[in-house]
Amino acid sequence: MSNEKIAAFLKENYGISDEIINMAEKAEAELKTKFNEADSITEYNQYKVLNAMQKNRLSDVHFAGTTGYGYNDLGRDTLEKIYADAFHAESGLVRPQVISGTHALTVALAGNLRPGDEIFSPVGLPYDTLQGVIGIRPERGSLAEYGITYSQCELLEDGAFDYDGIREALKNKKIRLIEIQRSRGYAWRDSFTVDKIGELIAFIKEIRPDVICMVDNCYGEFVETVEPTDVGADLCVGSLIKNPGGGLAPIGGYIVGKEEYVDNAAFRLTAPGMGKEVGPTLGVTSSLIQGLFMAPQVVNGSVKGAMFASKLFENLGIDVLPSSDAKRGDIVQSIKMGSAEKVIAFCEGIQKGAPVDSYVTPEPWAMPGYDCDVIMAAGAFVQGASIELSADAPIKPPYIVYMQGGLSWHHAKIGIMTGLQTMKDKGLI
Repeated sequence: MSNEKIAAFLKENYGISDEIINMAEKAEAELKTKFNEADSITEYNQYKVLNAMQKNRLSDVHFAGTTGYGYNDLGRDTLEKIYADAFHAESGLVRPQVISGTHALTVALAGNLRPGDEIFSPVGLPYDTLQGVIGIRPERGSLAEYGITYSQCELLEDGAFDYDGIREALKNKKIRLIEIQRSRGYAWRDSFTVDKIGELIAFIKEIRPDVICMVDNCYGEFVETVEPTDVGADLCVGSLIKNPGGGLAPIGGYIVGKEEYVDNAAFRLTAPGMGKEVGPTLGVTSSLIQGLFMAPQVVNGSVKGAMFASKLFENLGIDVLPSSDAKRGDIVQSIKMGSAEKVIAFCEGIQKGAPVDSYVTPEPWAMPGYDCDVIMAAGAFVQGASIELSADAPIKPPYIVYMQGGLSWHHAKIGIMTGLQTMKDKGLI
């Protein structure tokens, strides 16, 4: 940020101090090599997505929407083929009727499990909202109410998979589906790289080739040049208002993988006997397709923002995960603030840097699906879109804030700087 005009603008309009500007300059300079690596990943992924669109002969005729039943929706069917090709999968289900990542996971689970089956997690507890879906936390309509059980194996202290424990657990023949959460949720652990996920799946399939390996891919798409479906995942599931929607998708979720399992999910999303044949796109197809095209570039901005936040807080002596030089498996940056006051101040600063609702002050509240108050800072064009710059945290020890997103690197940068400046103004750093 050697440009004096930019620095003057930040001071005048955002109250960013010389100290914070200098810290940002130092962090950015130290990240030059990592930024170049991120750009190379983005370049590969951009060509991959482009090739999938060309292979499926994408045309403007595919941008028209349908209503009602949505029979013969050419755009929808082409989009699903593009997703399947981009993820090197047999089939895809990409629908605006899926409202979130949790909903997509629910559809995939309910479509492929039957009473008496068991879900097994080899990575500890899944994300808070999925706990209610499974029935770990009792909720009306949970899978547990339909006779589907759950078990798990904790990670080892160093965050590695407990292969001995997994081998023992797989002796249970009720286990039908393995749920692998790529991102960390509200846990202090590394997200899993695709290589690590591939090693885990290969180990599981050697013991139990009959089980379905499903990866919750939320926050991970296009962070690497490969996806879980490249390394043996039977199903890969995510949200379009995260990475693959590129900030343009107003709604939606995707499920890609083996055709049989994707079809099973489709029969649960719509109705038995109908599956993928129905489902209107209501005029959003163009946004979903263009969002996918932009996704590698948008994810690049998010990854750089996460690296930048990591380096800034590392330089302040604050614990972060992952470290600024680590290989990343997702766009999420965890920062162990150590107090509720620091968490809240950082989130207030992130909100100040938002294009939408920048004047709003976020406060902790009892969000549905969580076991404690949660604060969420997100001034987003699409409600809840965590590919847009956001920060959230459960208000409980050890007071970790989880930051992610940024439709561009420079927006992520200013948001993180206003977060740090707000903490400084309150005497917290």
